[in-house]
Amino acid sequence: MSTLNRRGMMVGLAGLAVMPGGPAVGAGGVLRLTATGQALLQAEISARPYEGFADLAARLAQADAVFTQLESALDAPGAGPPTRAAELEHAAPPDVLRTLRALSVNLVATAGNHAFDLGTGGVLATLAALDAAGLAHAGTGADRAAAAAPAFVDTPAGRVALVAMAAGKIREGGAATADRAGVNEIRRRPDGTFDPADESLTLAAITRAAAGADLVVAYHHNHYWADDPAATPDWLAAWARRCVDAGAHVFVGHGHPALQGIEVYRGRPLLYDLGGLFFQTRTPLGRYPAEAWQSVLAEMAFRDGALQGLELVPVVLNERAEGTGGETDPATRGLPRLARGAEAAAILDRLAARSAPFGTRFTRQGDRATLIV
Repeated sequence: MSTLNRRGMMVGLAGLAVMPGGPAVGAGGVLRLTATGQALLQAEISARPYEGFADLAARLAQADAVFTQLESALDAPGAGPPTRAAELEHAAPPDVLRTLRALSVNLVATAGNHAFDLGTGGVLATLAALDAAGLAHAGTGADRAAAAAPAFVDTPAGRVALVAMAAGKIREGGAATADRAGVNEIRRRPDGTFDPADESLTLAAITRAAAGADLVVAYHHNHYWADDPAATPDWLAAWARRCVDAGAHVFVGHGHPALQGIEVYRGRPLLYDLGGLFFQTRTPLGRYPAEAWQSVLAEMAFRDGALQGLELVPVVLNERAEGTGGETDPATRGLPRLARGAEAAAILDRLAARSAPFGTRFTRQGDRATLIV
């Protein structure tokens, strides 16, 4: 069982003589991190688990730390009215966090374009609910400094840190400022470059995190897509490498519901987009392509901050709801299960093809793929 370290635990660590990326505590053992697709949850699942939930939960329970992004604002006390149309609103009761806990999730990014779906009050309500659930979180905060600050979780194998950010489609009023709660936004300027102050704030947070953790996850929620949304934009690849140079051990991306390639830079994995772990959308059938309902778990092992192995476990989600509430009822739609056979092969083949331009290669063993380090 992991224990949460609040951001305030970083106080006093800034003076440690630790190079970015070096372990601060717990050296020697293997630390297992699993990164998943984003979690668009709108209904709690664990109290009425579906077929496939137990297998998924057992797989995730093997990790010391399980990371996801919460792609919903929580309709908890203090949340405001919706800021967008009902079909595209991502709001959920706070009990959906029980689903994440049942899947061993202990590290959550909150940066994203839907964080503001219930206004500033919803941002704060979501943070309070995550705190009450004992889930470490980063990417939104009561002000800009808090939104950019790292979060920490202690596991028996070592401490893991998270720094989270978002770029694109952040609604007016949704970005954190010096005196307003919101998202840690990386703003794009008219010439296509990104605000240097935003970049510096986030890179500094990564470096601080690396001084006080055995492993640092840098998370980026992206809505500045290439013409082909499955392609990784050059600027995103360059930004991910800068995050590693600042001290991140792994870079994880979400945004478009599609898998993007995987790169290994300086021995550290850049997972440009892992798709969706949950996709409880209210949109009509056929709104998204078939691959929006496919994803992977990226299971990584690190020793003293060095990547020892990475295995991909394919996941499929049901586009058509399976309950009595209609074919688009989010309560029984977009639920993940481990893929098998031809489904698994198709997902792994697609991801391998998208990773090949980065020089990344995998070997296949049944329904799994392993990175060739």
